[in-house]
Amino acid sequence: MKMIQDFNFKGIKAIVRVDFNVPLDKKTFTVTDDTRIRGALPTINKIINDGGCCILMSHLGRPEGRQEKYSLKPVLPVLEKLLGKKVLFADDCLGESAVKMSAALKPGEVLLLENVRFYPEEEGKPVLPDTATDEEKKAAKAELKAKQKELAKKLATYAEIYVNDAFGTAHRAHGTTAVIADYFPKDKIMFGFLINSELAAMDKVLHNPQRPFTAIMGGAKVSDKILLIENLLNRVDNIIIGGGMTYTFVKAMGGKIGNSLCEGDKLELAMNLINKAKEKGVKLILPVDSLNGDKFDNEANTGITAVDAVPDGWMGLDIAEKSIKLFDEVINNSKTILWNGPMGVFEMEKFSKGTTSLARSIAAATSKGAYSLIGGGDSVAAINKFGLADKVSYVSTGGGAMLEYMEGKKLPGITAIRGE
Repeated sequence: MKMIQDFNFKGIKAIVRVDFNVPLDKKTFTVTDDTRIRGALPTINKIINDGGCCILMSHLGRPEGRQEKYSLKPVLPVLEKLLGKKVLFADDCLGESAVKMSAALKPGEVLLLENVRFYPEEEGKPVLPDTATDEEKKAAKAELKAKQKELAKKLATYAEIYVNDAFGTAHRAHGTTAVIADYFPKDKIMFGFLINSELAAMDKVLHNPQRPFTAIMGGAKVSDKILLIENLLNRVDNIIIGGGMTYTFVKAMGGKIGNSLCEGDKLELAMNLINKAKEKGVKLILPVDSLNGDKFDNEANTGITAVDAVPDGWMGLDIAEKSIKLFDEVINNSKTILWNGPMGVFEMEKFSKGTTSLARSIAAATSKGAYSLIGGGDSVAAINKFGLADKVSYVSTGGGAMLEYMEGKKLPGITAIRGE
């Protein structure tokens, strides 16, 4: 597999899958967070500084056909400012403009193609009525898959090299994330710097962690994290559980949880995870106290109880002081830390202390030499909100992709390059 840092792009056109699926202001349609655009800069700059030219393709949102509100045009001024140069724009990724502009690109130039998801064949998932028969579904899927190959094949004609630098979509078997690699020689496909750094961070945690290794799992549902927790039970020393999923575990053990979030059909699963942890010698650490509210609102009345004694009519919305102290001790004695999911409803100021304190504990442990990896949309949002992104070892750009990789799944966008 070619490594981008060892490749010279002089005189070469590279088509690069980036992840510019950035948040836009709903009224002005301006970019409100340029993190993903900045993440692609090292790869773009490597190509153009070598004397190559760069064709960028991305999606934005989930459009149904061509919808102007999902156009990548708002990305242009941000990208131009960050690169310090003019960026060309083709208003249709498969249209005549894209073909002509790609062909005419000169060394050092950058071209951004319009949203690849304006074509449903990019995702390869047909939209069918509920009344469609199995035979109709099968035929529609086959037809769209064939069109997906045609889309990938045409885009591949724009350049001599394919670079995938969109980790956030690496778990999708889409035309521009996986299929397109089939239309290039194996020595003309590679990862960009961002994906390489993502994989290095995750592989370090999964395959070469310093111990003790602590995984922190938060968020609302146990069902969202089952595979991840099961995979981590074979690798970690400690698993800290927080967030809404706490109360499914607590109820499974016979605790009183009031109106707290609970997946009633996952109680047996929660107990199985607790028992598996014991069998493997992994410490599964639950909160010991709970900050409760009488309603799901920042203006709610609050009270603190033991985590297994939440009164009727109240709901656990954050961890409280004893849990904060307990988790801090575990984290500060750890050498490798993985964090996915908040400890409470951190978007509400009244219930943000648990997540804030956790983030600070991770930053403190990192400053003492621990390796910390933060991933998942809410965890990344929290670490950014609290201004601690530069105080941890690595913040992943891929929520779903990171989860699936950490679960041990093969990601189509990674497999297409690695050939695994």
